[in-house]
Amino acid sequence: MIEVIQTYWVYFLIGQFPDGPLGGLTLTIVIAAGGLLLAFPLGFALAIARMSPWPILSWPITGMVYVVRGTPLLMVLFWAYFFLPSITGQKISQFSTMLGALVLFNAAYLSEIFRAGIQALSTGQFEAARSLGLSYFAALRLVVMPQVMRNMLPSLVNQFVSTIKDTSLGYIIGLSEVSFIASQINNLVLTKPTEIYFALALAYFTLCFGLSRIAFWLERRLAQDESRSKMHRPSKPTLLEQP
Repeated sequence: MIEVIQTYWVYFLIGQFPDGPLGGLTLTIVIAAGGLLLAFPLGFALAIARMSPWPILSWPITGMVYVVRGTPLLMVLFWAYFFLPSITGQKISQFSTMLGALVLFNAAYLSEIFRAGIQALSTGQFEAARSLGLSYFAALRLVVMPQVMRNMLPSLVNQFVSTIKDTSLGYIIGLSEVSFIASQINNLVLTKPTEIYFALALAYFTLCFGLSRIAFWLERRLAQDESRSKMHRPSKPTLLEQP
């Protein structure tokens, strides 16, 4: 395995770049990070729509989120890359197909994370912000979202881990992410499939396990901060202590 890594580590890391398109482990990280970041505003908008008091808005969005979360990502990739071009006559690149599918799926999952984080806050904070004269969206942006984002950090890291693993489905449509590059290296070498795919598994494990530990550390840190804030929070005066 060491010999294979020493020979093909550049190809494994960046694909044919700079003589060709970017690929390998770098493309895996780039497309996973891009899919998660671009899904942020869409996921937040879906969460707000789901919490809307108007059924004409909340019901269709809720149904859409359930449909997306209940549909395999692989099926969406097939539809977008093979079926849509046959109807529209416009071929979509592998990168755009994978990125669009990840944005759609991440937005559906992030909407649930946003919604849970918003509902975990006491309604009094939002009402207090509104009573101070802030508009609906200003109260969300200045009061609600900073607290939600802080509590969401572990879940966001875990979602990033899942997105990295989902990028391996790009192999089906010929996207030159790290698993596709490993397959190409195996076709070149032919005699060392165990070593090549063990190196691929090791790369996925190192990346995902490292991010999972970061999520675990963030969760513990947030719990410790919360416990400290409760310890230093002044207690309410009793009836005898009140003036």
